[in-house]
Amino acid sequence: MIEIRDVWKSFGEKTVHRGVSLSIPDGATTVILGRSGGGKSVLLKMIIGLLKPDLGSVTVDGKEVTTMTFPQLQRLRFKFGFLFQAAALFDSMTVGENIELALRRHSDYRDADIRDRVRYALALVKLENVEHLMPSAISGGMKKRVGLARAIALTPKYMLYDEPTTGLDVETADGINLLINEMKTTLGVTSVVVTHDIHSAFVVGDRFAIFEQGRFIATGTKEDIRNSPDENVRKYIESEIHT
Repeated sequence: MIEIRDVWKSFGEKTVHRGVSLSIPDGATTVILGRSGGGKSVLLKMIIGLLKPDLGSVTVDGKEVTTMTFPQLQRLRFKFGFLFQAAALFDSMTVGENIELALRRHSDYRDADIRDRVRYALALVKLENVEHLMPSAISGGMKKRVGLARAIALTPKYMLYDEPTTGLDVETADGINLLINEMKTTLGVTSVVVTHDIHSAFVVGDRFAIFEQGRFIATGTKEDIRNSPDENVRKYIESEIHT
C-alpha cells in the first residue's frame, strides 16, 4: 500500500502541493485526475523517491520513502514499473535492447532467459516480432506499448502511468486503456495513473482523486465522483468531458 500524508511541495515561489493526502490501496487502479502542469506527475516522482516533499510523509509498504538512503531507494524502485508520458525509449537501441536493458542490469537472467522474457513482455502488450526494430520505425502507440513492456519485464508490484494516452488518437488510446486493465488482471499489479483524460480515467480506474490548485478536491469511486454534490467537482468533470 502507498500512503501520502500532508505533503507540501514548492518549486521556487510556486507551491504545487498544499497538504496533499492520499491512500492507494493494493490491487486496484487509482487515477489522479487534474489539469496539465498542476503537479500530478510530481507525486509519482515522490512515490519512488526522485523528488522529496518539503513537508509530509510518503510510505510504500509501511516504509518511509523520504528518509531512505540511495541503496534503499534503489531496492524500492525494483518494486515499480514506470510508463513515461513519451515512452522514453533509447533511440540508439532496438526495441529488444530497450527492454533488455533493465533485465541485464538488475537481474541474473541468462541470455536465453532474457530473450524469453522480452518476448513474453512484448506478447503481453500485443506486440510480436518487433525486437529488431528501431524506435524511429514504430508508431507513437507502439512506442507506448514497448515502454509498457519494458516496465513490466521485471514483474513489478506497482505500476505508475504518467499521462499514458496523451498524444494518441482515440483508437490507440483505447488500446492502451485496455492494456492497463489487463496488466491489473494478468499481473495483479497495483496501479497509479496520472491523467487529465476523463474518458481514459473512467475506463481504467477503481478509485479516483481530483487534483486542483495543489489539493485533492474529491476522492472516491467512479460513482462518488460522478454524483458528487461539490460544485467544483461537477464543474471540473463537465469542463473536461467537453474539452
